[in-house]
Amino acid sequence: LATVLANVQVVFVGLIGWLFLREKPTCLAFAIVPLSLLGVFFTSGLGRPDAYGLNPVLGAAAGAVAGFIYAIFIVVFRASTRDGVPPAGPLLDATLGAAIGCFLIGSFDPGFGLLITWPAHGWLLALALGSQVVGWLLITTVLPRIPVLETSILLLLQPVLTVIWGLLLFVELLSPLQWLGVILVLGSIATLTLRGNVARRAQPIRLSVRWP
Repeated sequence: LATVLANVQVVFVGLIGWLFLREKPTCLAFAIVPLSLLGVFFTSGLGRPDAYGLNPVLGAAAGAVAGFIYAIFIVVFRASTRDGVPPAGPLLDATLGAAIGCFLIGSFDPGFGLLITWPAHGWLLALALGSQVVGWLLITTVLPRIPVLETSILLLLQPVLTVIWGLLLFVELLSPLQWLGVILVLGSIATLTLRGNVARRAQPIRLSVRWP
């Protein structure tokens, strides 16, 4: 559910793109984005007795804050990849920042340590190089080429595919509501990608005079 809550970023990204980047969402986007968020919420396991944790109010508030910060990261990261900047540079900066931040925060955890164990850290290294490095290199390449709202909506595939991978790899059975959530998110992404999610700005009319 924590992963799901962080994906409220799609609302914040849409507002930031509208207010600061002049990317006005279409009427279709205003209707589809709430449906996609509802679908993400359904994929979290709505209706299961163990889906909400010990302090759901505090968790929901922290998740909303995380979604807001995630939205700012997407917008700033997208801005850093414009003007032909190689995608590896901004990704390296973001990775170093995350590593330093995790180290500083982890130092307050009594159980934190730097002892390397095998094969646990080997799997973490494979995860980092595969899903994170390769995945974010592809995302970084795409970011400056599509509207920022479309990027945030496509990132909603992450929690949906997590549910599907859980089914395929760990035989985690899905409830009917989770399947409904998967259908809502995939349908929302397909609709907004095909029909457009940002209103096109009118191009200035150029008049030309041809002399005989």
